[in-house]
Amino acid sequence: MSNTTTKQRTIAKEITLKGVGLHTGENVTLKFVPAPENFGYAFKRVDLEGEPIIEADANYVVNTQRGTNLEKRGVKIQTSEHVLAALVGLEIDNVLIELNAPEPPIMDGSSKYFVAALEEAGIVEQNALRDEFVVKDVISYKDEETGSEITIIPSDTYQITTMVDFGTKVLGTQNATLENLSEFKSEIADARTFSFLHELEMLLENGLIKGGDLNNAIVYVDKEISDSTMKKLEKAFNKKKLSVKPNGILDNLTLHQPNEAARHKLLDVIGDLALTGTRIRGKVIANKPGHFVNTQFAKKLSKIIKMEKRNHVPQYDLNKPPLMDIHQIMDMLPHRPPFLLIDRILELSDQHVVGMKNVTMNEPFFVGHFPGAPVMPGVLQVEAMAQTGGILVLSTVPDPENYLTLFMKIDNVKFKQKVLPGDTLIFHCSLITPIRRGICHMQAYAYANSKLVCEAEMMAQIVKKK
Repeated sequence: MSNTTTKQRTIAKEITLKGVGLHTGENVTLKFVPAPENFGYAFKRVDLEGEPIIEADANYVVNTQRGTNLEKRGVKIQTSEHVLAALVGLEIDNVLIELNAPEPPIMDGSSKYFVAALEEAGIVEQNALRDEFVVKDVISYKDEETGSEITIIPSDTYQITTMVDFGTKVLGTQNATLENLSEFKSEIADARTFSFLHELEMLLENGLIKGGDLNNAIVYVDKEISDSTMKKLEKAFNKKKLSVKPNGILDNLTLHQPNEAARHKLLDVIGDLALTGTRIRGKVIANKPGHFVNTQFAKKLSKIIKMEKRNHVPQYDLNKPPLMDIHQIMDMLPHRPPFLLIDRILELSDQHVVGMKNVTMNEPFFVGHFPGAPVMPGVLQVEAMAQTGGILVLSTVPDPENYLTLFMKIDNVKFKQKVLPGDTLIFHCSLITPIRRGICHMQAYAYANSKLVCEAEMMAQIVKKK
């Protein structure tokens, strides 16, 4: 992982679009809503009781037939990819997407109208820096059944190349490449979804494309059309007369580019890989991509990203003068030896704090805790992380010496490695949510010997001394 110098971004104001869902045929209202730092992307179903939220997470993918469909606790979002591609393409990090139906409006089958709405809302910088997954090794996923394969290799920027081959004369083999996200709006955003006639017939027979019309999907005619089939299509599309154009496309749509199908597949890759939840720096090469292989690759990437985040050990120069020494720490914290468990504060901002402890053989707890094979108790590791977090929350008041920091909750505590005499512990605590009313909700990690040794999600509150 890399913490870039680029700030996270959201939109300046709410903005609404209306349209029809491709598969349901329902009228849909979609609202883009500004979201706080480190929020990412999430969908909110405002038409359901409790207005449940589904995060844009690869682990919630349940179906990839005719789109990328998410489900969390029985609540579904269909065809998420075009909206997510627009957000990634405009390099927006944090947005809530409110819907009053199971799927976003299909619009013209591309990301063009979502891009226009987001730009109209305005894009603003936030204070937090953007995290980025920097690809250092080749990572691949292949679907043996279809031969579809996605590979990502190291690159200085996020790039995507798609190669499609449907084995039909009417479409043939196509390629598309995006060298930089800055080109998304002009090169990729208006590439529309497409279907083959044989697929369209099946979808119509099964009532799976109720919101489709000839303005939101390119239809490639890959077989002879009988008179009866043509009449069914004319009825389904509410057209008096349909015809096949010389380039093999049904009726009146004009291709934006000769390789529009490959460009749309590239758009889908961007939208599906948004489900990793992290910006990517690497070159994606997708051969015969589809929603199944895209989302399987996204799941694989998200696991790797999660492991790297967990095992990423920040580097600090311990020879530099600390931001706070032991005396300054005691001026702020009410703890005293032998229960003061941090020696230095190395970094402090309004979002995070980094502390340090040298674990020596002279620690009083080693006298009775496995004296023959001393190991630092896990509860004291958690306490040391909490004391480090206490510096963060107490730094928000002008008279910290008049406050105590009390635990409210500890969740997801995990111990990874033993902490032994002679180890130097580094504690990193960062806010999960902003500090409100003296309540601090933070994620804490402890490192030693270039390894993660402990982690926990903690909530604490500062209260005035009586």
